[in-house]
Amino acid sequence: MEKSGAVRRARFLLLVAAAFWVCILYFRLSVIITGVAIAPTERAASFAPAYERDRCRGRYVYMHDLPPRFNADMLGGCSQTNGRWPDMCEQVSNAGLGKPLQEPEDEGDGDDGALTGARGWYATHQFALDAIFHGRMRRYECLTNDSSAAAAVFVPFYAGFDFARHHWGYDNATRDAASHDLANWLVGRPEWRRAGGRDHFLVAGRTAWDFRRDTCLSPNWGTNLLLLAAARNMTVLVVESSAPGLGNDMAVPYPTYFHPRTDADVLDWQRRIKNSDRPWFMSFVGAPRPGDPRSIRPQIIAQCSASSTCRQLGCVNGASQCHAPGDIMRLFQSSTFCLQPPGDSYTRRSAFDAMVAGCVPVFFHPASAYLQYTWHLPEDHTRYTVFIPEDGVRAGNVGIEETLRRIPPAAVRRMREELVRLVPRLVYADPRYRLETVKDAFDVAVEGIIDKVAESRTGSAAESWLEKIWSM
Repeated sequence: MEKSGAVRRARFLLLVAAAFWVCILYFRLSVIITGVAIAPTERAASFAPAYERDRCRGRYVYMHDLPPRFNADMLGGCSQTNGRWPDMCEQVSNAGLGKPLQEPEDEGDGDDGALTGARGWYATHQFALDAIFHGRMRRYECLTNDSSAAAAVFVPFYAGFDFARHHWGYDNATRDAASHDLANWLVGRPEWRRAGGRDHFLVAGRTAWDFRRDTCLSPNWGTNLLLLAAARNMTVLVVESSAPGLGNDMAVPYPTYFHPRTDADVLDWQRRIKNSDRPWFMSFVGAPRPGDPRSIRPQIIAQCSASSTCRQLGCVNGASQCHAPGDIMRLFQSSTFCLQPPGDSYTRRSAFDAMVAGCVPVFFHPASAYLQYTWHLPEDHTRYTVFIPEDGVRAGNVGIEETLRRIPPAAVRRMREELVRLVPRLVYADPRYRLETVKDAFDVAVEGIIDKVAESRTGSAAESWLEKIWSM
C-alpha cells in the first residue's frame, strides 16, 4: 500500500509540474504573439503607449539650417530697399507681424480696445508670410533633427523678401542669383537626394506670378524661382497660385492683421464678430484701376456710392483709408457683405480680412477664392460666400445690392456662422507663442503638405490638385 501511495503522489507531482510548465510556456507564447507584457505593471506601461504617446508620428518636419544669406540677412538688410518696399524694417518687426495696433483716438467708436497689439492685432504687410511662417515652424511641436524620421522637409528661404530687395533697378541675373544659389545648396544635401526634393517645401509669400518671370507678360517682372528644375520638385506655398499644370505651387491665406497668442484670443474674437452689430449692408475697401479695362472696380465703386446702405474706404486722390488696418477691420465688422473684386491679380488680402471680421465676401471671379485655398476654405463656396459673375456687373446689367437683397436672411445667417467657424484656419498665430488646441492657417498648411508628400510617395495621387480644381 505504501508503495502504491508513493506512486500516486509521484504521478500527482509530475502532473502538477507539467501543468506549471504548460502555464509558463503559454504565458511566454502569449507575450511573443501579442507583444504585450502583462507583468510587472510598470514595464507594461513602458511598452504599449510608446506609439500612443508619440503624437508626432507621421507629422515630423525637418527644417534645413540654411546659411543666413537666405533669410536672416535679408531682414537685417531691410533698410537697403531704398524705398522699393516702404517702411520694410517696421513691417518685418515683431517676428514679421509689423507694428502693433494702438487704441483708436476716437473713444466713441465702440471698439473697446479690441484691435490692439495686446489682443493680437498688428499692421501686418500682406507679403510678410516668409518670416511669419518660419517663426511658426521654429515652434512647431513636431520639429525633428532627424531628417530620416521626417514626413516633410522645410526650406526657410525668404523668396518674397528676396523679390523686394532686387526687383526694381536690377537685372534678371541679380534677381535670380539667390534662387540659383539656394538650388545648388539644396541638391548637394543628403536630405535632397533621398527623394529628389519631392518631400521639400518652402514659403514664397507673394503670388506665384512673382516667381515665374519667363511666363509673365513683362520680361522684367519677378524671379524665375518656380521655373528652376529643383523648385519643380518641391512644393511652394504662395498667397496666390498659378494656372493649372504650371508647377507645384499651392495657395495659402494671405496674412491678416490678427495674430492670436492663445486659444482664448481666438474664442474671444469669434464671440465678438458673432454678436457684432452690422449697420452697413455692404462695403468696399480699395482703389479703382483706371488703366485696366478688365477691372469692374469702377462699376462697383459707382454702385456703392449710389447706395445709402453701402460704405467704402478708398485710396483715391492720395487718401490712405484703405491702408489703415483699424479702419478696415471696423468697417468689415459693421458690414454684412464685403465686395471683393479682383485687384492687380485675382486674389486679395482684403478677402481674408473680411472673412476674419465675419463679413460675407462677395466674389466676382471664381479664381479669387474657389479655385484656390483648397486646404483652408470649404469646397462648397455657397456655405461662406456669394458669387456674382463679373460680366453682368461690367455690362451694367446686374445690380449688386439688388442681387444681395434677394438672399434669404436665414441663408445669410448660416454663412456668417460658417465664417465664425473658419476664423482659426484663416489666421496665423503669433510666432512667439503656441496655441494649445486651436489649429491655425499654419497648422492646416503643414497638414496639407504632409498629406501631399505622402501621396507623392505612394503614387495615390493620379492627378495634381491643380488639374482637379481647374477642370471643374
